[in-house]
Formats: sequence, structure tokens, C-alpha cells
Amino acid sequence: MEDAKPSRTALGVARLRALHQFSPQAALFRDPYASAILGDAAPTAKELEQEDERSRRMRLFVASRARLAEDWLAAAVRRGVRQVVVLGAGLDTFSLRNPYPDVVVFEVDHPATQAWKRKCLADTGLAEPPATTFVPVNFERQNPADELALAGLRPAEPTFFIWLGVVPYLSQEAIFSTLSWIAGMPGSEVVFDYSEPAENRDAAGQAALSFHAARVAAVGEPWISFFVPAALARSLRELGFDEIEDLESSEIAARFSRAPKAEARNSGGHLIRARRSA
Repeated sequence: MEDAKPSRTALGVARLRALHQFSPQAALFRDPYASAILGDAAPTAKELEQEDERSRRMRLFVASRARLAEDWLAAAVRRGVRQVVVLGAGLDTFSLRNPYPDVVVFEVDHPATQAWKRKCLADTGLAEPPATTFVPVNFERQNPADELALAGLRPAEPTFFIWLGVVPYLSQEAIFSTLSWIAGMPGSEVVFDYSEPAENRDAAGQAALSFHAARVAAVGEPWISFFVPAALARSLRELGFDEIEDLESSEIAARFSRAPKAEARNSGGHLIRARRSA
């Protein structure tokens, strides 16, 4: 993305979350602020009529990954975690919906995108959450650990990291630098999504990758990093993560629907949770 412009893909994801609220599957992920934060850019219920199957699957994946991340966060809070970092937050609304009075939230994003989000909040009359600290960071040029420490994150305490819709856009050097830092915080946990390379997919998966990759590249935000699940798991263990849960898109679909896994097509998208327990 260009340094002076907010992320176009962040807007697209926010519109999918908002559109989902009108859908028959809305109970999967309830978000009363999804449309409000978008103001005039919010979708209408009529747009659901224009969804094709590919768009529907992407919307459901976006909603499902948010739901799973927040379910895993709830478990972490029960274990005593009191710090949440949303990496590449975009127009994510967790900080507005935060149900945990004693949990502090740090939102990290590219400076242009974060400034845009704060303007969206102001323009639509939504107050910035008092328990949230905004931390502008360019992942390719700045160290998020340094910026978060300056913002008040307590690195000696376990932290839950939500990192959705970001990893495919980053270099592997930036990705593993961030993961190494998280792994260095005992008791901390990260949830992120990633995509398998074309050669790992069947024909339908390759077609889906080609379609979505072309769309994000067209707005100047190409996917540049892909991972093979087994190799990624090995790398995470080498960094010190000892609790790893990796769900492919078919497993996510089966979890939230009545369709058996075998009937749910794998698009090559994954959601992974990695924790260093001690």
C-alpha cells in the first residue's frame, strides 16, 4: 500500500463484516458497529442479492476468522491474559465491543490507515474506546515491539495478539520477526490467517487464489507470502510455540455449519493459533 493512503483492502474487509450482519448467517459473528464505523461507505442489505458463491465464501471466511479469534481470546482471558494487541487492525471493531473491563487493547496499524480509522470514528460520532491505545507502525520499516513498549505494553506479561488479514501482504522477514518477538513473551498467543501457495491447491483452489490475488494486486496491495502448513508449523515450534492449532477453510466451514468437512471445499485459506505456554 502507498504510505500516504489508507488500505483499500481494509475497507473491503470492513464492508464484508458489515454486509454479513444482514445475512442469514449473521449469528456467526455479531458486530453492531460494523456498519456504523463505515458511515456512507457501509453496504446495504440489497447487496447480498448480488453475491456470487465466491463472494459468499469470502464473506463467511472473514466472519468466521473473527469469531474464532474472539473465542480463543475469551479462553485466554479466562487464563488471566489482560493485554490484547490487534495487529493491522484496519476498521476492526473489537475495541468498541470489548466485553472485558480489565483488559487493555493496543491497536497497531500503518499510520495512514490508522489515521483514517480514527477519522471514521470521529465522523460517525463513535468515541475512541478509553481502554484502547492506538499505535501507528509500518511493519516493513518499524519494529512493533519497540513502538508498543513506548505505548505502554508490558512485555513481561502474557498478551493475546489478533493478526487477521495482514500476513499475506508482508515479507516473510517481517512476518517471522514479529512471530519471534511474540514467542519471546511466555504465555503469549497469536492468531493469524495465511494462504497456501498455488502448487498446494486443487484446480478450484488455484482458481480462487488467482481471482482474489488479482483483486488485491489491482489496488496496489498484492499478496506476497504463502505457507505450506507443515513447514509453517515446524517454523513456529522452532521459535518456541508449543501449542499450535491450524484450521483450514473446510474445517472452519464444518465447525460453523452442518456440512461435513468432506463436503466443504478447501480454498487454501487457513487460520492458525500459536501459543507459547511457558
